[in-house]
Amino acid sequence: MFRRPPQQQYAALCYRFDPIAGLQVLLLTSRDTRRWVIPKGWPMKGKKAHAVAAQEAYEEAGVKGEAEKAAFGYFAYMKKLKSGLKVPVRVQVHALRVDAMLEAFPERDSRTLEWVSCTEAAARVREPELRNLFLAFASREAAPLPQKLRAVGR
Repeated sequence: MFRRPPQQQYAALCYRFDPIAGLQVLLLTSRDTRRWVIPKGWPMKGKKAHAVAAQEAYEEAGVKGEAEKAAFGYFAYMKKLKSGLKVPVRVQVHALRVDAMLEAFPERDSRTLEWVSCTEAAARVREPELRNLFLAFASREAAPLPQKLRAVGR
């Protein structure tokens, strides 16, 4: 009867353009269940949402880049806490174009990373809303940009 309001997390949808494969997104395994996820974490005091997403991308995947300030989208999932309690979480996702990948980063030894197409990413993740975000992201990146935006470079 009583439902907890969802907790808030921030995530990075990390992407790059490979000369051969085209648009790719980064998936990584969660530490506990080893399912495919994107870097995400809890709010950090004094940091805006997009900065938290970028920080999590560095800590969990060793990527450097600038996260877009505007949220790309949202998804929900049930987070199992260390106590065993499951809580609803709403994740605000920020696109992050990867400029560099570091060899050493905090969670290197506890995760597996893989670059895949948006279609492959959608097939691997469990959360239906996250699947839809990958497909929407592929559509966004495939859409032609006005010439002015191309010249500036997003």
